[in-house]
Amino acid sequence: MAAGTSSRPRTFKKEEAEYDEREENEDPEESEEESEEENEDDSTKKKGTEGIIKIENPNLVKPKNVKAKEVDLGKTTELSRREREELEKQKAHERYMRLQEQGKTEQARKDLERLALIRQQRAEAAKKREEEKAAKEQKKAEARK
Repeated sequence: MAAGTSSRPRTFKKEEAEYDEREENEDPEESEEESEEENEDDSTKKKGTEGIIKIENPNLVKPKNVKAKEVDLGKTTELSRREREELEKQKAHERYMRLQEQGKTEQARKDLERLALIRQQRAEAAKKREEEKAAKEQKKAEARK
């Protein structure tokens, strides 16, 4: 910054000039009312440069504060796409598992057929072992005689 230049923005000078013009044009009664309003504004003191700089950001999202007594309990909030898909996925899985338990799905039928085959093989193996055991017992009994 060059020496002797002002650090104030140009808009501040314009605002100051407009304010001076308004003061000259107004009646004394109106100026009293405005001075009271200005005193009220001064009582709500802003921190730092907020009082000097006026910011109008269209992208600034002001937080929406909703009081508990103003909340509409009857209104249902819609789920997001991801939440909705997740719920559908869980329900489909539960439905599939129920059908699987009842044996109505293709995979359940195959599992039941395989299980029946294994049971049959085990039953045959047990029967064979019993027959072999009985044959050994018979041989031992004949050997004693």
